[in-house]
Amino acid sequence: MAVSIARLSFEHHREALGIGESQPRISWRFAGNASNWEQSSYDLEVSRSGQTNSYSTNSSNSLFVPWPDKPLGSAEAAKARVRAHGGTQQSSTPWSDWVAVETGLLNPEDWSGSVPIAADRDYDVNAPKQPIYFRKEFVTSDEVASARLYITSLGLYEAYINGDRVGDAVLAPGWQSFNYRHVYDTYDVTDSIKKGQNAIGVTVGEGWFLGRIAWSGRNYWGDNLGLQVLLTVTTKDGKKTAVPTDDSWAASTGPILSSEIYDGETYDSRLESAIEGWNKPSFNGSNWVGVKSLSPVKGHLMSPDGPPVRKIEERQLEKVFKSASGKTLVDFGQNLVGWLHLNVQGPAGTNITIHHAEVLEKGELALAPLRAAKATDTVILHGKGPQTWEPTFTFHGFRYIQIDGWPEETPLDGKAVKAIVVHSDIEQTGWFQCSNALLNKFHNNVQWSTKGNFLSISTDCPQRDERLGWTGDAHAFGPTANFLYNTGGFWRGWHRDMWSEMQRRGSMRVPFFVPTVPPDSDDPGAAVWSDVAVGGPWDLFRFYGDKGMLAEQLPQSKAWIDTGLPRNEVGLWKRDAFQFGDWLDPKAPPEDPGAATTAKALVADAYLIRMTELLANMSSALGDEASENSYRSKHATLRKEFAQAWITNGSSLANRTQTAYALALHFDLLPSDDGASPSSKTKNGATGGNRAAAAATLRQIVAENDYLVGTGFAGTPALGPALQGAGASEDFYSMLLQTKVPSWLYQVVMNGTTTWERWDSMLPDGTVNTGTMTSFNHYAFGAVADWIHATIGGLAPAEPGWTVVAVEPIPGGGITSAGARFISPYGEITSSWWIDSAGFHLKLSVPPNAKARVKLPRGAISTLVGSGLHEFQEEY
Repeated sequence: MAVSIARLSFEHHREALGIGESQPRISWRFAGNASNWEQSSYDLEVSRSGQTNSYSTNSSNSLFVPWPDKPLGSAEAAKARVRAHGGTQQSSTPWSDWVAVETGLLNPEDWSGSVPIAADRDYDVNAPKQPIYFRKEFVTSDEVASARLYITSLGLYEAYINGDRVGDAVLAPGWQSFNYRHVYDTYDVTDSIKKGQNAIGVTVGEGWFLGRIAWSGRNYWGDNLGLQVLLTVTTKDGKKTAVPTDDSWAASTGPILSSEIYDGETYDSRLESAIEGWNKPSFNGSNWVGVKSLSPVKGHLMSPDGPPVRKIEERQLEKVFKSASGKTLVDFGQNLVGWLHLNVQGPAGTNITIHHAEVLEKGELALAPLRAAKATDTVILHGKGPQTWEPTFTFHGFRYIQIDGWPEETPLDGKAVKAIVVHSDIEQTGWFQCSNALLNKFHNNVQWSTKGNFLSISTDCPQRDERLGWTGDAHAFGPTANFLYNTGGFWRGWHRDMWSEMQRRGSMRVPFFVPTVPPDSDDPGAAVWSDVAVGGPWDLFRFYGDKGMLAEQLPQSKAWIDTGLPRNEVGLWKRDAFQFGDWLDPKAPPEDPGAATTAKALVADAYLIRMTELLANMSSALGDEASENSYRSKHATLRKEFAQAWITNGSSLANRTQTAYALALHFDLLPSDDGASPSSKTKNGATGGNRAAAAATLRQIVAENDYLVGTGFAGTPALGPALQGAGASEDFYSMLLQTKVPSWLYQVVMNGTTTWERWDSMLPDGTVNTGTMTSFNHYAFGAVADWIHATIGGLAPAEPGWTVVAVEPIPGGGITSAGARFISPYGEITSSWWIDSAGFHLKLSVPPNAKARVKLPRGAISTLVGSGLHEFQEEY
């Protein structure tokens, strides 16, 4: 099959409109299965202002190649295409499609006098704030040639021009560390504006910016609902018009009475008539109030790095039934994140109240896990016939709803009620399936938890009074997320915020969650959680091969390890430092999730040593030999100190737990038998008996526990790799496929459709765990999917960016077939294997310009292959 360019992209943007880079790097994926095809050179063409420039480069690189033309100016559009040439006697690709790129407003002065505005009205600053409707009319002198809307808000916005919804983003502009980075969005609104009179209307709700967030308090980044807009219009007669937010706008309230992240929305549709046509020209706004200018936003106005939140899919209801107490309940069959869409009619004043919950308990909605979040929407009907409704500035985590007050005039069925699934519009890149149905269901649950918690930021859970960007959860789950979805831009923005938060007080401590709440908090930092400042960038580099982003994020990695982390006299963690430890160890009591069976300081020291090693690897990747040598020396010293503190007889850990031994094996913390330096050890870690003895102990611990999980957040990601590295993959298969609690598949047999916060969020008798932290949509323990992808699916990055793919499937657990698919930076990789009477079979597809290192289950060595289709077989 001929080689072609499947996609050209700029930086990590899925859509390159309004980007913040004036010299965006360019990458391209390939399609085709040509054998051993490698790029030897490429041609780039850049077209701008009616002129096309061509550039030819002798290079095999197809990832993040430099922008070849002069820098783009603010709001400047261009387009590019590429053609790649193979090596000797290899074909060239056709030209790719032209792909557009356009910068946003790169400088503060480009906002042309636009300032944040707020309604000039009195309100209770300490109460929930009713959403505000803003409007402005303007005139265009001729037919429109082009128009752009640049918009952000102090809160969340939904914009209209001449009654048409602008774009399809929801909950925009999302959540950032607003004191440092304030995202604005760019829309092409050319088709919405007409010659003559026009109107722009924007609704703003409080959202994260000034709504109730975390366990108490509101107004964390401001106390006034605000809007900042710049609409630029170029007409065909060449005239340019700017419509900024200023004191000429008007404001009012409307039918959205309240709309809060945790508590839901109240909407009175009887008030719609008072504002009918508010976002169209010629509206009578004589009773609207004026606006006032606010101070400039505190954070730097920036284009987004990741995609917006969108409505991604719909779910039909599966069952309508009565609860034990006679309440009307609806089951959507899937725990999801989003909201309802109603098609309903009934008498005026009909009050429909909707409660949301993830699970049922004793036949009723289980509301206790929501804690103080009301998660309740209320709709009051206008009585004028059929009407539709969706909330605007809230979201819920739910599978079940309770509907009170539903009108008899409308049958409660799939036409009347459906669920809208909402999350950041990240591109799916990873798939997995195997012959074990329960494991397939578990993997599907992991994916649903990813979707539910990747909403502007990566949250811990999407339903209760929390929904925060916890750093430890993101650290544990990062590799799994990076396989399932293209997360490069998504994480990039989050790490920008992390770096700002670290520098805020000069302490270089990584907060427990990003954005930090309250913004003036001074978290002390903690192992695993704060270590995401190192682990996150390294995982991103492994998956995307972006040295530029690695160099951008390396300062935060160094700052945490070198400055922020509190150390004792030998360089390990201070013993009185705060730690979460092996959070949610299955033996921890419900009300004390940090009371793990492994010492918190042991966990912390183990992660410190691993992070130090990663810093050496990162420095090496960036060509900083001096830093690499320094961190390798520190790593060797810390390993010796760890052994002094936590290991006796070369292989016995201070805690005889799964977590202690998994970390020691996976992070290579065991001393060499002969006392040799780390640099003289074998590739697989400590030499000889120490490693074998520790591995035997871990296997014994696992067997004594009936192959049930004994790890929390810190130990779980290391457990599978540790056993596999010890040649005990079959032991881990026994754990992975266990269905008793605590185990991964216990959640599946208990009818879970997402992964849970606790191993026993629901107890075997169907009651909810009494702990106050009991979410049913929490991705951290889904980190095991990284092992599933690499070991059962057989796909992992052998070199950064998947330049070389590691294909090393290891069958086990009675699984007779499996397959994985991954859309890498080079193109699509697929692996499938099966076992039959003839033995073990493997089929592999490698994209052009990439290679794969293949190791069969019984093979002693790896085989390096190039692009194309490959088949392997061995006796099994």
